[in-house]
Amino acid sequence: MHNIYLDNNSTTAMEAKVADAMIEVLGRPLNASSTHKMGRVARSIVENARRKVADFVGAGSDYNVIFTSSGTEANNLALKGFEGQNLFVSEIEHPSVLNVCKKPDRIVVPVKQDGTVNIENLEKLLTIHRGKSLVSVMLANNETGIIQPMKEVVEVSKKWGAIVHTDAVQCCGKIDVDIKKLGVDMLTISAHKLGGPHGVAALVVKKDIQLVPQIIGGGQEHNMRGGTENIASIHGFGKAVEISEVDEGIKMLRDGLESEIKAAVPECVIFGREQKRLPNTSFIAMPDVLSETQLIHFDMHDIAVSAGSACSSGKVEPSHVLKAMGVNDKIAKCAIRVSLGKHNTAADINSFVRVWKELYNNIRSKEEKVA
Repeated sequence: MHNIYLDNNSTTAMEAKVADAMIEVLGRPLNASSTHKMGRVARSIVENARRKVADFVGAGSDYNVIFTSSGTEANNLALKGFEGQNLFVSEIEHPSVLNVCKKPDRIVVPVKQDGTVNIENLEKLLTIHRGKSLVSVMLANNETGIIQPMKEVVEVSKKWGAIVHTDAVQCCGKIDVDIKKLGVDMLTISAHKLGGPHGVAALVVKKDIQLVPQIIGGGQEHNMRGGTENIASIHGFGKAVEISEVDEGIKMLRDGLESEIKAAVPECVIFGREQKRLPNTSFIAMPDVLSETQLIHFDMHDIAVSAGSACSSGKVEPSHVLKAMGVNDKIAKCAIRVSLGKHNTAADINSFVRVWKELYNNIRSKEEKVA
C-alpha cells in the first residue's frame, strides 16, 4: 500500500510550483535591507509577496502584512504586542493563543456544546471587564473544523470597543477568507497550511493598530519584526497564495467517509457534524478504542492521521477542545482527526474506511471472546 496522508491540518505537501519558485532565489545573496542592486531585487521579492498575501485575504491599503517565522509567532505578536487591560480568548484556541497569557491575565470565553463560541457569555465578560480590550477567536478550530460565528463575535466586540484578532491559519486555502468581510482588525495566516514552505507566516493588521514588537532588531517588517527576511520562503509564500484554490471536491470525499463509518458503526461520534465546518476535516471517536491504538494501527497500514493538534510536542492527550465542549474523557480519549488535502482520492478514503472498520471489528471480536 502506498502512503496515504490524511493529516493536512498539521501541514500540507509543498506544491511543485512553490518549490520551483523558491529554487529560483535560493543560493542568491539576497538581503532586502541592502541598498545595492541585489538588495533592491530582494526588496522587490518581499513586497511582491506581501501584495499577494494581502490580496489573498482581501486586505486593502489600510492593512499591513507583517511576515513572521510561523503562525505561532504571528499570534504571539498580536496578543503579546497588544497594550491594553483585557485579553479575551476562547477556550478552544490553539496553544499559541491560549498559552501566551496565563490566568489572571487572560479572560477565557467558553464555548457551547456545539463547539462554537458562546456569544452571550462573551458579551457578559466584556461588560464586566471594561477598558482597552482584545478579543481573539480562531476562524475555524484546527481539531473539529468547526467554523466560528465571527460576524457575531466582531459585532459584540466592537459594541464594547474591543479590537478583534482571528487565527485563520486552518482556513486559508480551504475556504474563502476575506478580512474586510469578517470585520476583524488582525488575522494570522501560515504558508505551510496551504502548500507553501515551513518557516514563514504573516500577521495582517490594520495600520492604525499599535503593537509592541516582540523581536527587536533593524526595523524590518514595518518596524514590527526585526531580523533579515527569509527571502526564499517569503517568495514561496507568495507563490502559494497565488496558486491556491478552494477544492470543492474535498467536502464530498469527507462526507462520504463519515457516512460509511457512521453506517458501519452508528455509535461512533463525529464531532461537529451538524455544524458549519471546514470541508476537509473530520474528528471521529471510535467507541472504546483509544486514540493511541488507532494511530499505531493506521501508521502500520501507512495511513497518516492524528489525535488532534500537531503543535503539542508530539503528545497524545485528551483534546482540550473536546473538554471545552463538555465531551467526557472516555469518548475524548478515543478521538482521531482526519484532514484531507487536494491530493487525496476516493481510493485513499476507501482504504481509510476499510482499515478503520478492520480495527474496530477486530477489537470487538476479541472483547466478545473474552466475555
